[in-house]
Amino acid sequence: QVQLVESGGGLVQAGESLRLSCTASTSRFTLRAMGWYRQVPGKERELVALFPSGGTITYADAIKGRFTISRNRAHNAVYLQMNSLKPEDTGTYFCNAVVAGYGTVFWGQGTQVTVSS
Repeated sequence: QVQLVESGGGLVQAGESLRLSCTASTSRFTLRAMGWYRQVPGKERELVALFPSGGTITYADAIKGRFTISRNRAHNAVYLQMNSLKPEDTGTYFCNAVVAGYGTVFWGQGTQVTVSS
């Protein structure tokens, strides 16, 4: 089992920054990829940024140049630095992790980000 705990959400004004953090607790599995997704009411969860174990980091077009994902493999942590926030960035941000060898996906509980105009 992998438990993911997110933190760092909040209410900010447009143009401000937030940094989201996510730490995965597991003593058994190696994590292949970690990423961030966003969901707003009535819509499907969508990819924001993905940090694979190898290969290219992926960003959603809407946040390219403003958000940066980083990862600390030693601590099973992933971060999302969000700059120049816009009201359309508002949503619940979920951290996820993919277990190497199994492909099982685990999700955190989500952290709310609200950007006021």
